[in-house]
Amino acid sequence: MPYDHRKIPARASALACALAACAVLAGCGGASQPPKAANAKATGTPTPTLTLAPTPEPTRDKPQAARPLSGRTVVIDPGHNPRNFQHSREINQKVDIGTTRKECDTTGTSTNADYTEAAFTLDVSHRLRDLLKAQGAKVVLTHDAERPYGPCIDERARIGNEAHADAVVSLHADGSGTGNRGFHVILPARVSSGAANTSKIVGPSRRLGEAVARHFALATGTAPANYLGSGSGLDVREDLGGLNLSTVPKVFVECGNMRDPKDAALLTDAAWRQKAAQGIADGIGTYLKG
Repeated sequence: MPYDHRKIPARASALACALAACAVLAGCGGASQPPKAANAKATGTPTPTLTLAPTPEPTRDKPQAARPLSGRTVVIDPGHNPRNFQHSREINQKVDIGTTRKECDTTGTSTNADYTEAAFTLDVSHRLRDLLKAQGAKVVLTHDAERPYGPCIDERARIGNEAHADAVVSLHADGSGTGNRGFHVILPARVSSGAANTSKIVGPSRRLGEAVARHFALATGTAPANYLGSGSGLDVREDLGGLNLSTVPKVFVECGNMRDPKDAALLTDAAWRQKAAQGIADGIGTYLKG
């Protein structure tokens, strides 16, 4: 039958409590030993006093070490828009790029299997955004496919300017001929015409582009374009409104050639796109950290 503590007689219970109290007062030796205070008086030794340890200060979390890109703003410009092809009239309207007038935007290119440049650039942009934010950067996207088309190239430049970006990277993939392989980074030419004046950003943009090209090659294992830039992975252009109208350091990255089957196999591979994003992030970080 299970033990029932409620059946213990009241007198026995009271006796147990008294014995427990005596044990506490007498110490570990039991009730038969004389109290320590009395023993101390008999032997002439001073009565020991109880010393309490100081209460420790509450633990305070140390401030997290500043992340390397804290306080920096990076604008990512995903080239084209997945729905541009549904708005040909709007994207064909021309806008002023300083040196001339060009179409608001284009549909971009695609692989032979119809993987579009717009889908590619948006995917890499998301990966790049996450990498930069993890390092503390403030990241602004010119669009996130939430718009029916565009934005137009002049607005894309304006978004970077108004954000006072420390760096802007516009992501693309080329649509060159079969056999033309590799990546390249497009830098702004020195332009001073109409609304365009790149004189203050030519130098910083080149440093940004060189850092991105170097780290892109390291991260992806791919070579610079074999069809332009003389193997440097760099190209300078004066006909791109996104560069002409920028007042902050900016480059375009053509991550590969979608019309070449070997490059297309890389561009359609998610693991390679992550490497591409890492290379671009490393290049931006190197540039921003000087």
